[in-house]
Amino acid sequence: MSRVTEIRYVGYGVEDFDAERAFYADNWGLVEVAAEAGMAWFKTHGHDEHHVVRIHQSATNCVEVIALAADSRADVDALHGKVAEAGCKIVHEPRELTAPGGGYGFRFFSPDGLPFEISADVGKLEKRAMERWEGLPVKISHIVLHSPDHQAAVKFFTDVLGFKVSDWLGDFMCFLRCNSAHHRIALLPGPPCLNHVAYDMLGVDDMMRGISRLKQRDIECRWGPGRHTAGDNTFSYFVTPNGFAVEYTAELEEVDFETFQPTVYEPAPRIMDQWGVGVGGPQTMPKAVPDPCLFQPAEV
Repeated sequence: MSRVTEIRYVGYGVEDFDAERAFYADNWGLVEVAAEAGMAWFKTHGHDEHHVVRIHQSATNCVEVIALAADSRADVDALHGKVAEAGCKIVHEPRELTAPGGGYGFRFFSPDGLPFEISADVGKLEKRAMERWEGLPVKISHIVLHSPDHQAAVKFFTDVLGFKVSDWLGDFMCFLRCNSAHHRIALLPGPPCLNHVAYDMLGVDDMMRGISRLKQRDIECRWGPGRHTAGDNTFSYFVTPNGFAVEYTAELEEVDFETFQPTVYEPAPRIMDQWGVGVGGPQTMPKAVPDPCLFQPAEV
């Protein structure tokens, strides 16, 4: 069955382009791989995905695209058919992509109005082996989204895009996998918007070294360090200059994509954070509000 198999990148519209660009290049630890007037693309050191972040000068801070991967052009075409059949608004049909890295893909709005792209044959860039204590991101780990009907959103991601449910936190947070990682997408109730984007670190020591580097640059950890129960991954959350939440994480559980069976965890402090020693909490993160660009195609 044709399905989504990975995350590629997130594209943001940002009001303060220079500040966001400096954050990712100088503080977060990404590598700028392409740029033009009012736009920049960034990759990680430890993965060959062409880019994991795109920023674009905009009048409004918003999500312009969440890009996902399929294995082949045939899978892209098949997924386009399923997305259209599900009644989603198509931004553009499958075609050759002109952005850095190229590829073949289509864009659409989810039922909630968030913009997605599914692509294949995107060019790869060189990666390097990461070493302990560098404290730099290896790759995108997962994305968490809010939905006003999160149960329907779970059905969309599973029935249309081919994800599988890994775990639930009560009946309000669902963790979804598209490969052997415990989750690549998670869904929460709330207005349609992005909650955060997480980046895998080489290990817990590298997450802590990353926290230290950011603290030295007066970028405080909003929540963490800690360890979640679903996925068993460590966490530390920060906020970019334009108000987007980002996370350093490590040791996300690997599972069998086909056979792993979900658990329902009852919400409790030690479920949210098994360590229970970190600062902050969900209440310290940016408040969920509807993305201001729902159902509005990005300029690029």
